[in-house]
Parts: sequence; structure tokens; C-alpha cells
Amino acid sequence: MSAVARSRPDRVVRPFLHGLIAVGLVAAGSFLWNGSPYPEADPDAVAVRLKAQAQRVYDEAALPGAPGVRSRVETGTCSYRGLRSVAHIDRGRPDVRSFGLSWSVTDMPEAEARAAQTRTRLRLERDGWRLVGENVSDLGFRFEHPGTGDKVDVDWYEPTGTFALSASAPCGRLPDGFSAHDWPAAAWTPR
Repeated sequence: MSAVARSRPDRVVRPFLHGLIAVGLVAAGSFLWNGSPYPEADPDAVAVRLKAQAQRVYDEAALPGAPGVRSRVETGTCSYRGLRSVAHIDRGRPDVRSFGLSWSVTDMPEAEARAAQTRTRLRLERDGWRLVGENVSDLGFRFEHPGTGDKVDVDWYEPTGTFALSASAPCGRLPDGFSAHDWPAAAWTPR
């Protein structure tokens, strides 16, 4: 075999391999700088999920006199990921938000709080949620949904008799044009 026949494949293969290596290095560098990407979030769908959990816990609490509770789904700050987070240590990402809804009532007797928490705990377990924390307060717990990462905290604070719910969803990338200030799906009042 002549030297010319052997060099032709090298002229094609070597640049191709160098190109693959360069693309791989750029991708690795980008991943190290940015970290893993946040999943896309549909704020309206998240609000529907969180409000449904708030309503179910409200119903399970069977609060005497059905006290008026008002709340709204709020957005929270999410950090940059990867090495980029070091460069933005004091700033959250403007295009990524977490979501949360909470409500509470005071002067709830311990027996009623325990019964409400038992009903909520049994329902979450039956629905496939996973217990991830206990004793968040004097008498409380946290469950996480395995598919969405949503969390539900149900607490009771003895000194004030405060029964509290917090439902939250993990950080997600917002659609273009989303405004938390003008978000009609955020409002919630129990039925």
C-alpha cells in the first residue's frame, strides 16, 4: 500500500476526531459553567396543583366554623447552577422560579390538629407521596410527590395553636413574558 493511500483516511478521520473532541470540550465546559438545566415550568399548572393540595388539606382539617383563609401562590428565587453560581452568589436567576402557597389558622386545639394531620398523612401515603421529614414543628411532617417534586408541609405549633399548611413546587424555567404580579391563577380561597 502506498503512502498516498494511507494518508487519505488520516486527512478525513483526524479532523473529524478533532472536531468531536472540540465539541465535547465545549459541551463539558458549558455544563460545568451552567450546571444541569432547570426543567420547564407551566406556572398555571403548578398553581392548580398547589391550590388543589391546599384545598385538600383544608378539607381534611375540618376546621370548626370554616374560618376564612386567603392565600396566593407566590414565586421564590432560584440560584444559578454550576460554577456560574459562584459568579452570581447574591442573585437569583430571573428566568427561573420556585412556587409556594401557604395558609394557617390559630387557636386550633391539639386533638383537632392531630386528627387533621392523621387524615392528611394517610391520604398522602395512599396517593403515593413519600415522607421526607418529621417534626418540622412541634407536631409536623413533610411529604414529597415522587413525580413532580412538590412538597406538602403540615404543622401545628403548640404555643399559639397554629395549624399551618405549606405546599411548594421546585424551581422551573418560566415561559417568556410570565409576570408574577399579573397572574390571575395565583389567587386562592378555600371553597
